[in-house]
Amino acid sequence: MPPMSPPQGAKSAAKAASQASSDASAWRPIHVAIIMDGNGRWAKARGLPRALGHRSGVNALKRTVEAAPKAGIDRLTVFGFSTENWRRPIAEVAELMNLLKSYVESDLDRLEREGVRLRVIGRRTGLAPDILEIIERAERRTTKNDQFLLQVAFNYGGQADIADAARRLAEQVKAGTLEPDRIDETAFERELSTADAGAPDLIIRTSGEKRLSNFLLWEAAYAELVFQDVLWPDYGPAHLTAAVEEFRRRDRRYGGTGVDDVLATA
Repeated sequence: MPPMSPPQGAKSAAKAASQASSDASAWRPIHVAIIMDGNGRWAKARGLPRALGHRSGVNALKRTVEAAPKAGIDRLTVFGFSTENWRRPIAEVAELMNLLKSYVESDLDRLEREGVRLRVIGRRTGLAPDILEIIERAERRTTKNDQFLLQVAFNYGGQADIADAARRLAEQVKAGTLEPDRIDETAFERELSTADAGAPDLIIRTSGEKRLSNFLLWEAAYAELVFQDVLWPDYGPAHLTAAVEEFRRRDRRYGGTGVDDVLATA
C-alpha cells in the first residue's frame, strides 16, 4: 500500500517551512544594537587609567560603524551613556561626556559625507549646553542622510524611556486627544525614543557579561542576543562578522513554530 500523502494544508506548510529554511541562510540583521562593555577592564589589565580605556573604545566604535554596512547592517544603535552612569565618579562622567563631543567633532564630516544619519536617543535634561549644542548640530547636519542610521543611546535607560512614553500617552489622554482604548503596543512604540529605527534584530554585548543592563528593554522582545567574550576596545570587523554569522544560524520564530515543528506535524 503506498504511503498516504499529507493533507494539502500540511504539504503547503511543509513547503513554506522548507522555503523558510532555504531563505534562512540569506537572513541578515538589518538593525544591530551593541552594549559596548569592557573599557574599564581593558584599561585596568594594562595598568592604564580608565579614561584611556574609554578613548580606545571610541576607536572601536569608529571601526564598527565603518564595518557595519559591509556586514549588511543599515541601522546601528550603541549604548554610550546610561541614566545609571551618573553614579560613577565625577571625573569619569566628565570623560564620558567629552568622548561624545570628541567623536562627533572628529567624525561628523565623514558621517555627513558617507550618508550616515546620526541620532542621539535618551533624556536631554541634565546635559551641559555644549553637549546639547553638538548633539543638535550633528543631528541637523545629517538629518537628510539615508545610507545608514547610527543611534547613540546617551543618558538613556530602557525603564526611563518606557516611563517617558507612558507619561506622554497619559498627557494625550488628559488633553482629550487620545482615547484610552486606543492605546496598544503600536501606539506605545510610537512614543519610544527608538520609534524611528524600530526594534533591533540583534543585540550584542561585549566583555563576556550576559545581561541587558536596562538597554532597549521593550525593543528587545524578539531580538536575538549574542554575548561575546571580547573587551570593547579590542572590538573590530571580525567580531561583528562573527556575531552576524551567529545570528544567521538562529531560528527566529516570533512566538510561532519552527521549521522542524512544522515538518513533524506534516
